[in-house]
Amino acid sequence: MEYLRDPGEITRRSFEIVRAEADLGALPEALAAVAVRLVHACGMPDIVGELAWRPGVVGEARAALGSGAPVLADCRMVADGVIRERLPARNDIVCTLDDPEVPALARSLGTTRSAAALELWRDDLSGAVVAIGNAPTALYRLLELLADGAPLPAAILAFPVGFVGAAESKEALIEAGIEVPYLTLRGRRGGSALAAAAVNAVAADGP
Repeated sequence: MEYLRDPGEITRRSFEIVRAEADLGALPEALAAVAVRLVHACGMPDIVGELAWRPGVVGEARAALGSGAPVLADCRMVADGVIRERLPARNDIVCTLDDPEVPALARSLGTTRSAAALELWRDDLSGAVVAIGNAPTALYRLLELLADGAPLPAAILAFPVGFVGAAESKEALIEAGIEVPYLTLRGRRGGSALAAAAVNAVAADGP
């Protein structure tokens, strides 16, 4: 069969198509570069119109990573999707979902394991880059922790996905008024690939 095999050319053409089909004109330059990578990760140019952000999110996230801040991921798929070679300071990638304490915490709190796992983030939250790509309950719990006075992360990249709570949790982030830059995708769409792509995009320039 005849098809394109050269990886460099595949990458070049892919990003060329994304830039041609996605409406990036309303985005700040730094955020447009992140949006290109998000579209590339999901194949849907129309998500650009559903992005919501607080100004400065790309710069703050990039600066935090440059200073050695950890990436806090809500699930293993997000953590595994981050390209380690892109991280500028050999940053730790922290995912506490599989910690042995989490099932008991979830039972005691009456919530999901994804939300309970964030209880183990408290010592790492200050100045961290948070990447949520799975559970709406994780984003809700993060907002609760911050409202209760937990240390502020440097940036929140929020892409929970699903039919129950995903759209609502992202609107809660937008409306929370917290002093943390964020990037999110309104509605039901999201997922681990988008959260990891956002980290990869802010970690280094270029595709």
